[in-house]
Amino acid sequence: MSRRPRKAAQVPGTPRPTVSVCRGCCCGTPKIPDVDHAGQLAELRRSLGEAATVRAVDCLDACEQANVIVVQPSAEGRRAGGRPVWLGLVNDRDAVKDIAAWTEAGGPGLVDPPEILGLYTFRPSRRVQRELDH
Repeated sequence: MSRRPRKAAQVPGTPRPTVSVCRGCCCGTPKIPDVDHAGQLAELRRSLGEAATVRAVDCLDACEQANVIVVQPSAEGRRAGGRPVWLGLVNDRDAVKDIAAWTEAGGPGLVDPPEILGLYTFRPSRRVQRELDH
């Protein structure tokens, strides 16, 4: 019999929400004019600090919705039933501020998003959802 202590089972997921900001073929490029793309990403990183992981990702294959941001729940949010929330046409500062405030408060599964974000929510294809979820 081994005397080594047993390791606790790890809880899947991350301890904080993850905000994935598409910066692929359309999102974050001059194809979407009159948007400070670098400023948008910097604002999310500054606003969220340690409350969430903010990452720029390659094309999420939802170009018709550019600029796309996906807010993925923390492990706790996932256990509470939260699922990734896809937000499209995020092309103004107020939307970025609303996303940051909601995510900082807990995000999917823990806190309902502001009603205004319902205007930005969309469902990507199943293939695209699977690729981001894994």
